[in-house]
Amino acid sequence: MANSWDAEIAVTISQAKTLIQNQFPELHPEKMDIIDYGFDNTVMNVNNEWVFRFPRREIAVKLLETEGRLLPLLDDISLGLQIPVPIFFGEPSPQYKWPFLGYRYVEGTIPSRARGVNRGGDSALKLAWFLKKLHLTDVSEAGKQGVPYDELDRLDVEKRIPALEKNIHEIRELNLFHQVGKLMDYLTNVPKKPLPPETRLVHGDLHFKNVVVNENGILSGILDWGDVHIGHRAIDLNLAYSYLNPAGRELFFKEYGEVEEVELEYARFKAVYTNVVLLLYGHHEKQPHTVVEAQKSLELALRRGTDLVE
Repeated sequence: MANSWDAEIAVTISQAKTLIQNQFPELHPEKMDIIDYGFDNTVMNVNNEWVFRFPRREIAVKLLETEGRLLPLLDDISLGLQIPVPIFFGEPSPQYKWPFLGYRYVEGTIPSRARGVNRGGDSALKLAWFLKKLHLTDVSEAGKQGVPYDELDRLDVEKRIPALEKNIHEIRELNLFHQVGKLMDYLTNVPKKPLPPETRLVHGDLHFKNVVVNENGILSGILDWGDVHIGHRAIDLNLAYSYLNPAGRELFFKEYGEVEEVELEYARFKAVYTNVVLLLYGHHEKQPHTVVEAQKSLELALRRGTDLVE
């Protein structure tokens, strides 16, 4: 059975090199390697100076085009963390039917490959400042750049419970998570109250594969803006549960500002839902570092600790 992350087109290093040489010969792409690949894009390092992203699925093309228009505007307002600003706009061609983008390099390491990760203190403060500024951004300008509203109902719990339940059962069968009992219990404690409507500019897909840390393990950049949309901030607040430790959460919310309890319940749901998928993704794609980091993220999301949901 096909997985949701299976590629329709997976660009190889050789193909990418040819595409870049043909359209951007001034780059002289010599040293190239695949940094990572996600559900939507294959990500390549070019000469240790640029990062190119090539869609793996047709659904990602429109997202990439929106990213290309929005990120330069966000760079102008300075969000406090590095973001990948597109510089090179690749066009569709007979060799590759979709557009692709080249970005300036975001310095840092994804947490799953870092020597250590700071999950409180400076990371919590940086994340709070970043999200506060992003969530106060004028959505009318984002709308003019083609940023959509939440067309996928990403926080519709009822719609996502069957998939979550199925995935948790698979995790139990594969023995991938030692706290699977807590995951099963969580199925009976998902948010049931309606989430108040809200329209904020949100990243939409914050998790450990889409952030980088510096040499001290402190959060330094936010990657992959393909799911950026106008929706509810709870979808981004999920990172406070899946990435920060309980003390870090307390510091985060103190700096970020007041959040209703129901929003936090949905933020935790997003954290659990996303990292259950990433755990299975890491297992099936044979990425042990992804499996380990997804396990850590789930442990944090299931730990109530000193946060605002007690």
